[in-house]
Amino acid sequence: QVRLVDSGGGLVQAGGSLRLSCTASGRTLSNWAMGWFRQAPGREREVVAAVTRSGGVTHYADSVKGRFTISRDNAKIAVYLQMNSLKPEDTAVYYCAAGDRPGLGVIPREYDYWGQGTQVTVSS
Repeated sequence: QVRLVDSGGGLVQAGGSLRLSCTASGRTLSNWAMGWFRQAPGREREVVAAVTRSGGVTHYADSVKGRFTISRDNAKIAVYLQMNSLKPEDTAVYYCAAGDRPGLGVIPREYDYWGQGTQVTVSS
C-alpha cells in the first residue's frame, strides 16, 4: 500500500506560478512511475504530466507543454509539478498518482495509487 499526499495548490492570478508536491508517507517513490492528473467539474480526469521511474523520460499534455515541468527527487521521496504561466483553463483539482510499471502511464487506469487531490484555481 502506498499513501500519497499531494499539496501546493491554491488561488493564483493568470500568469502566475504554483509548485505542487507529492510525497509518499514513509516510502520511497523511486520504484514507481509517477503522474500528475487533473479533473475539472464535469470533465474526465486527464493526464497533465508523467515521468518514468528513473526520471529519464517525461510526457506532457499538449495544453501544458512549455509551461509545466514534472520532476522527481528519489532521494527526497517526492515528485513535483512546477506550473508557470497559469491560465484560467488550468483550474481543476490536481492529483498525483503512482504506477507499478516500467514506462510512462498516460491514462488513469495505468496507475495504482492516488493522492487526495489539491485544488488549483486560476483567476482571470
